[in-house]
Amino acid sequence: MLCIFASFSLKAQDPVYSQFYNAPLQLNPAFTGAAYGSFVAVNYRNQWPDLKAYETYSVSFDHYFPKLNSGFGLVALSDDSGDGTLKTTRFGGLYSYELKFGKDIQMKIGAEANIVQLRLDWDRLVFLDQLDRRYGATTPGGSTIPSQEIRPTNLSRRYIDISTGLLLYNPQFYVGLSLKHLNTPDQSFIDDNIAEDNLNIRMSLHGGYQIPLDYNKRKVSSFITPNVLLVRQGDFSQINVGAYVGLESFFFGAWYRHAGSNADALIASTGVKFGKFKLGYSYDYTVSELSNGTGGSHEFGLTMHLDDVYPKASKYNDCLSLFR
Repeated sequence: MLCIFASFSLKAQDPVYSQFYNAPLQLNPAFTGAAYGSFVAVNYRNQWPDLKAYETYSVSFDHYFPKLNSGFGLVALSDDSGDGTLKTTRFGGLYSYELKFGKDIQMKIGAEANIVQLRLDWDRLVFLDQLDRRYGATTPGGSTIPSQEIRPTNLSRRYIDISTGLLLYNPQFYVGLSLKHLNTPDQSFIDDNIAEDNLNIRMSLHGGYQIPLDYNKRKVSSFITPNVLLVRQGDFSQINVGAYVGLESFFFGAWYRHAGSNADALIASTGVKFGKFKLGYSYDYTVSELSNGTGGSHEFGLTMHLDDVYPKASKYNDCLSLFR
């Protein structure tokens, strides 16, 4: 933490949900309208609570219009880093267009535009010249050691963020690609015009294969979906490998996440479906050298299908059951 606070620039990655299936619009704008009706997703993630490191909240709404072969959506996200040191608020709109090739193969092309605001609490930062070799960041009397670092004029930053995505699927498999921050917006609180400080493009490649366990007249009710998620942003990369199992009104899953050259976490997830609702909980058990001090990560996801829970079977001629 001292190395981070003593740096001339701060670089970080986007929040990525472990329950990506309960936050599809956060993963890829091409999922807009994938539920073929009105769909709401509410998500919360508390990463490394013992360090008070990151808390993320998000909510999204999307609706599919069959006459237009299009989905429209809205999304909001709030991310709190460093116990309130850096706060990110994001509001955006999404659009997707659906194409069909033959009877089974379908493709969605999505786009997303966001207004993002960053707020920095300068008084929470601790710089190298504030640290005393013996007493740390405060004197024996409890007062804070002053810093010679120059306080930025503006501690709030606002910018436009553009993203796009592609999703290809049939009744057996799906594969998607999303590109976030295509315009590489400037996030710096210092007007230095250094392109290296801009937000890097985040590329996500994701896919899975649905194995039905039984059928009913309207849709697959029990299934197993092995899946993989690859994320790359700047020098940061991660891979999630695992499987999701849906057994009518109950589901569970397990994944392994590897970040760069480091083992990161084991993820266990479970939840229930009741009527129009699906509620899920997941826990990330940290397996890196940080494991003894992080407290893991807790995540909750709630989705609501506001229309008929079981539309016509033809609408669900795909393998996207885990996202609904």
